[in-house]
Amino acid sequence: MSRLSGISVIFDLDGTLVDSEPNYYEAGRQTLAEHGVPDFTWTDHERYVGISTQETVTRWKSLYGLRASVPELLADKNRRYLELAGTATRAYPEMRKFVELLAGEGVPTAVASGSSPEAIAAILAGTGLDAYLRTTVSADEVAHGKPAPDVFLEAARRLGADPADCVVLEDAAPGVAAAHAAGMRCIAIPYVAAQADAPEFTRAGLLLRGGQEEFTARAAHDWLVRNRG
Repeated sequence: MSRLSGISVIFDLDGTLVDSEPNYYEAGRQTLAEHGVPDFTWTDHERYVGISTQETVTRWKSLYGLRASVPELLADKNRRYLELAGTATRAYPEMRKFVELLAGEGVPTAVASGSSPEAIAAILAGTGLDAYLRTTVSADEVAHGKPAPDVFLEAARRLGADPADCVVLEDAAPGVAAAHAAGMRCIAIPYVAAQADAPEFTRAGLLLRGGQEEFTARAAHDWLVRNRG
């Protein structure tokens, strides 16, 4: 029997499994430029790391006084992102190893993301992670995105797992808050180093302040073994 028997693992996608934030930034920059906001910076983008695309463009409409509707902005940003996602997204090497390690032990896994279903599918196919991660949930499929727990609870439901037996991997404060609200343990790998002191991250069972540079598949596996619940 696997030492991880009874555990299910749920991965956030963007900034956790894959380094897709540069593509999201570029899609957002192009979208805003088209709608009359020419100076959207990476620092501006960092404010939206961890929340759904729909929530992001909703905030843009209010902040920048955009004339386009939220559905129009959402479609525009998603279209631009999908042009980049399938071919220009890199999976973090140690995350890939971790996914493969869990698959080898028969651990149920899922992806729960604020991205659209189409973006999730494109990234997983483009990186080859779709061979292992077949259960996916988009924030578009539930009532509320992160920091609400909906995507994680739906992922647990689709896996047939008790939330208390699930461990979430997350890179952003809203996602860590969502995992906590879902009653799940969390391994936090902050994408934005300056946000590592955010109060949400104190709720993580394991906080790797160094982000992906500190994360290793073996260390994460060993933590799961020691913290089976």
